[in-house]
Amino acid sequence: MMTLASVLASSAAFAAIAPDSKVIVLDSGEAKLTLIDEAARKVVGTQPTGKEPHHLMITPDGSSLIVADSVSNDLIFLDPHDGKVQRRLEGIEDPYQLGFSPDHKWFVTAGLRLDRIDIYKYDGHDLTLAKRVPLAKTPSHMTFSSDARTVFVTLQDSGELAAIDLPTQTVKWKMPVGNTPAGLWMTPGDKELLVGMTGEDDVAVVDWHKQQVIKRIQTGKGAHNFRNLDDGKHVAVSNRVASTISIIDYTTLQKTADITGLLPGPDDMELAADRKTLWVGFRFARHVGVIDLNTNKLVDTIAVGRSPHGIFFANRAPVYAPNPD
Repeated sequence: MMTLASVLASSAAFAAIAPDSKVIVLDSGEAKLTLIDEAARKVVGTQPTGKEPHHLMITPDGSSLIVADSVSNDLIFLDPHDGKVQRRLEGIEDPYQLGFSPDHKWFVTAGLRLDRIDIYKYDGHDLTLAKRVPLAKTPSHMTFSSDARTVFVTLQDSGELAAIDLPTQTVKWKMPVGNTPAGLWMTPGDKELLVGMTGEDDVAVVDWHKQQVIKRIQTGKGAHNFRNLDDGKHVAVSNRVASTISIIDYTTLQKTADITGLLPGPDDMELAADRKTLWVGFRFARHVGVIDLNTNKLVDTIAVGRSPHGIFFANRAPVYAPNPD
């Protein structure tokens, strides 16, 4: 029986979500995206994209969500609230991962198939190619230093981490980190880089100033990508092979919890504005899930398309600035 208190609590939770708030999920295996009503947790539509949309990124002014179609060689700009197409930019070759530098002057794409990084100047609307930087092998994920001078990129097939100087568009250094590095997350103050080791079962902690792996945090097989939990202390990492999510205290560099009982292949994640739920795409299960962070339990699943990858909604908790989605 519903009490007055429970009704009011439920109403308040739904009121915190904008009535038109949509969750945008990239179905990378079907050349489309799925739109989910965030409050109702129901699919409300789909729309086509280019081939293999993997990752997405909000523009610095928040007016557009950029979807990178890696095989179609283009970017689609969407309304971040309802997913409606604003414009399409063709001729952006193999944009697998993408990101803006913290000063918003640079836009970078990682060409997974082409073994290179493309660096563009950004004026707030248009992209101008500055340089294509060869970077073997299989560049995938990236993050930036807070001074916007360096972009760090993982090289999945060579097992390395690379640092590229943005003002000169040159590779500063490369260092080995382990088997199949993927997601990157910079701890506050630019102290360490956390690297999800998809070919292992850990997160490598890199002192990038000294170019040394200083610790390995055991998480689960296929440690892959990160989402800051915006509590000043914790970051989540998806373990794609183990089908778990681990919580890391980045102030102590210790794992504090594992979220289990998930569907196969957790990958990209998004955090609700109230910080109570974590949304995650399950790459191997054609579903998106909602995790209650108070209990660390999967409380809802929504069927989407094949190989859901990037996930975004405008009604979200802040992302630590140097890190792309």
